[in-house]
Amino acid sequence: MKTITLTYPLTIQESLIPVQRQVLAIGQFDGLHLGHASVIRRALDLGQSLGLPVSVLTFHPHPKDVMGKGDYEGYLTPLSDKEAILASMGIDYMYVGEFTSEFSKVSPAEFVSGMLKPLQVDTAVVGFDFRFGHMGQGTAEALAPLSGGAIRVETVQPFLLDGEKVGSSGIRAALKAGDAEKAARWLGRPYRVAGKVVGGDKRGRTIGFPTANVEPSGHYVTPVKGVYAVRFGLGDEVLEGVMNVGVKPTFTDGIVKPTYETHLFDFDRSIYGEEVWIELIRYIRPERKFSGIDELVAQIAKDAEQARSILRS
Repeated sequence: MKTITLTYPLTIQESLIPVQRQVLAIGQFDGLHLGHASVIRRALDLGQSLGLPVSVLTFHPHPKDVMGKGDYEGYLTPLSDKEAILASMGIDYMYVGEFTSEFSKVSPAEFVSGMLKPLQVDTAVVGFDFRFGHMGQGTAEALAPLSGGAIRVETVQPFLLDGEKVGSSGIRAALKAGDAEKAARWLGRPYRVAGKVVGGDKRGRTIGFPTANVEPSGHYVTPVKGVYAVRFGLGDEVLEGVMNVGVKPTFTDGIVKPTYETHLFDFDRSIYGEEVWIELIRYIRPERKFSGIDELVAQIAKDAEQARSILRS
């Protein structure tokens, strides 16, 4: 897969990449959940039947981040994660439209003429709730007329699971409620945070539970503070452990930024500086302040045993 950054309006050079017509799935696609996957699978099916390359047009930064409004609190899939998932799905090109306050003022007609038509889009595939252009004035129904009939449009209906419409906002809400299992069902995979192992206060080692302190590599949605059973990716290894997301209230006061600290089972190597990922399998309990070290150690031992049991099931 080739990743191409686009700025509006496309320059002549940009508009020549690629030089052939294509099927294009358009959307923010944060999370690349089952609903998004249904849109992209439809684009892939069309591309195969038409003999055309299949591309995805997404936008970065997130429009809500740029406009400073709405319920935006981070990404479910930062750009590098989105890129890896799309490549694994068989997408040929990933276009990243640079979203700026100026771009937010582009009209629906200008978006079609200044971005979609230069990309030589044969068929656009969008979700049922797709909106584009200034103030979201453009709809899926408007795309074909605005292109003068040059672009065919396929609209994919909502993806329902357990009677609910799968969406990014629902996944965010599940993570904030500690429902890692629902988030995983809707994503089609466990929620994952990638990052680098950094130095911490090394207190865990002194109490018999050494931890890997992970600094996220992107602006992820932070799940509710608490303890989780997790899987931990280190190179080709997939390890298991128990993780605390929080501010360590037993030892600190006034810290706002949560940390991701994982005790890995049956593991005793230094991995400082390593790039890793963490998958949330199940929420165990909220973070809380303990009366002292002994109470904390006893609770960590219980959490670790519970996490082992969850991960074995």
